[in-house]
Parts: sequence; structure tokens; C-alpha cells
Amino acid sequence: MATGELERQRHHPQSRTHLYGRIAITAWALLITGAFVAGDILRRSGLATEDELPPLHAAPRLLTWQIVPAACLGGVAVAMLPPLARRLPWRVLLPVSWAASMVWTVALALSDGPDALHRPLDAPTEYPAGLDAVRADPAEWLRTFTERLGGYTTHVRGHPPLPTLVLWALEETGLRGTGWSSALIVATGTSAVMGIAVTARHVAGEPLARRALPFLVLAPLTLWIATAMDAFFLGVGAWATALTAIAAKRGSLVAAAGAGLLLGTLPYLSYGLLPLFALPLAVVILLRPGRRVLAVLLCCAAVAPLAFSTGGFWWPDGVAATHETYLISRGSAQRSYAYFVIANIAVLGLLVGPATAYALPAVFSQRRPLAWLVGAALLGLLALDVSGVTRGEVERIWVPYAAWVVLASAQHDPPARRFLAAQAGLTLAIQALVHSHW
Repeated sequence: MATGELERQRHHPQSRTHLYGRIAITAWALLITGAFVAGDILRRSGLATEDELPPLHAAPRLLTWQIVPAACLGGVAVAMLPPLARRLPWRVLLPVSWAASMVWTVALALSDGPDALHRPLDAPTEYPAGLDAVRADPAEWLRTFTERLGGYTTHVRGHPPLPTLVLWALEETGLRGTGWSSALIVATGTSAVMGIAVTARHVAGEPLARRALPFLVLAPLTLWIATAMDAFFLGVGAWATALTAIAAKRGSLVAAAGAGLLLGTLPYLSYGLLPLFALPLAVVILLRPGRRVLAVLLCCAAVAPLAFSTGGFWWPDGVAATHETYLISRGSAQRSYAYFVIANIAVLGLLVGPATAYALPAVFSQRRPLAWLVGAALLGLLALDVSGVTRGEVERIWVPYAAWVVLASAQHDPPARRFLAAQAGLTLAIQALVHSHW
């Protein structure tokens, strides 16, 4: 770059922002392209296991007219969400955003057919297939969960017992079948747009939270909200962090109790959610709640661990047993660490979209609360990635973290329809070209 151009960049921060954004989005595109090219080479060489379209656990396909309804809805969302985010009262904007996220999620899923919402949960590897073992005696099932782990379905033995117990409890209320299970997952997962926005409002201000909402609704990660149980984890984690922010900002002991109860369940939903605690920790550091709030939060966070330990499930034993079954099973443990430690980041790029990639440099160039939230999510993802436990399938596993990275898109000045259209366009392209198992 010429000396004169460097001088102009030095004196015009906005120009530097655009330059860094262009560099980031170029790197985003190259990383994703490289991951798919390298994945195809590995697959053809017989070095990539299971996956037809690495780094995604998916297969290539082509949808045509089936994607048209979702495409029309995406166009309406790109046009309408920015003015709604600016003008609606906050208490109205939140449920409207939730509804928009649900409709967009369901419309995308239905392009795969009328049974697309519950079909993933009908697979013999999923949680519902393992409910028979719980129905006879839930207390006995929990007490012997670790020692009988090898006999359960893939997703049951790959997680702590709470996700299975949640679906069992849903059945006990009379809402039986995978249709109701998928409804719970979609409703909880899409509600995360509200939880994340509430957190952003308390930590970084309402204008930023309003700018973020359209991007949260249209983020490509929406494709994996219907219907992977990880979307349920996303919702629980988002509301745990949101209640932490409310408690810290307003001194609410009720919110602190709710936050603690939800935070305590996270390690019992998925072992991979432990790094997600970086987000409520960032909120606590930024907002500095009082001692009473912290005391209530910590005491309530101990409820779930005490309940499960009393019931006979010892969390460290569960981790060890799950790791053992992971190592001896065929599948993800055999995938290349060297490939996926990089390719996972490319999949993260798909989850958050080009608008987020463009905005990230601007987020970290400023010492603002937004950088804390995005940075905490990225720190958690880095820990999971380097650990080598998540070798592939991160398009669903990383959803509880990736949604927080999308907050970076709030850096775009509204209405930012160009970037919103890019997000929706990428989402539609993935749905049309990729057949996911979830």
C-alpha cells in the first residue's frame, strides 16, 4: 500500500474499519473454500471418516422450487426487520423477534418436506430412541446411567442424562412423540434471540441490542435449530446469561436465583457446555453485581449438581465413561485432528455468516462490552476446538456459542440490508445445496 494511502488510513478510522472488514471477509471466504477443498481431498483419499461433505456432517443435494417459500420469507425479513427493530417498543420487539425467528426456522426446515421438523429425532441414534430405558424406572436409570452407558443410543451416551430426562418429562406431561419434542427444541432454541438481546441491552445498551436482533434472527446457524437438541442447549445458556445480566444490573434476587438454577443445569445438558460459563462470567465482570446477588446465584447454581449427585450420577464419572465410549466407537474419534482443528473454524464461519466476519475486526479494535461477550464465546469455542473432542459436527455442537459471536454484527449501521441479505442468502444457499442429518 502506498505511503499516502497508509496516511489516509491512519487519520480516518472509518476507512480502516472498512479495510479490515474487507480483509476479514476475504479470509472468511478463503477459509471456508479451503476447508471444503481439503475435506474433499481427504474423503477421496479415504482419510475422512463418515462424512460425505466434510467438514459438514452432511451430503450434497440440490433443492429448487422447494426453497422458494423460504426465499420469499427471507426477502420480507430483510426488508421488515430493520425498521421494526428501530421503531417497536422493546417489550413488543422481543416477542416479535422470537416469532420471526421461529417462522424463519420452520420455513427453512419445511423445504425438506412436511415431516422435516421431527424426522431428525426419529433416527435410531437420537434421544427419543433411548426413552424406553427411562420409562420403566427413571430413578434406577439415573443411578445406573454411567455403568450402562455403552448400551444406550449414540446421543444418549454422548451426553449427560439431563437431555433425555427433559424429553421423558415432556412425555410425562402428556405431550408424547417427536413432534412435541421438536416443538420444544425449536421454541427454546429460537427464544435465544431474546435472551442474547436482553443480555446485550443490559451490558452494552439498547441501541446495540436493537441493531443485533435482525442479525440474530437471520443468522445461518438457524439451519441447525430445527431439530438438533443443541438448539435447546442454546436457549438454556442464553437465558441463564440473560438472567445473570438482569440480576447484576437491577440487583434482582429472583433473577439471580433463576440464573443460578439454569447455569447449574448446563454441565448436565452437555459436557461441551462447560466453556460456555465464560459468558456469564464476562457479564459478572462487566456489571459487578452485589454480594447478595452473587451469593444467591452461586447457591442456586449448586442445586442441579446436588440433585444429580444425590440421584446417583457423579459428573466426573460421566465424563470419563463418555470419553471411553468416544474413543472405542467408530466415527468422530477417528477423524483427523489436524484437519478439523482448522476446518471447525471454517464451519463457525458458515454458522455466523459474512456479516459477522466483516464486523469482527471493528469489535476487537474497541474496548467495549460487546467485545467481552463476543470474545467470551470465541474463547469457549477455542477451548473446545483445541481439545480435539469436537472433530466435526460442530455445525450443531457449536450453535450455543456461535449465536453470541453473531452479536458482532451489531457494529453495522442500520438498516444494513446488504449484510442482512448476505446472511439470508447464505442460509438459503446452504439449505438448497446441503442435506444435513439434523
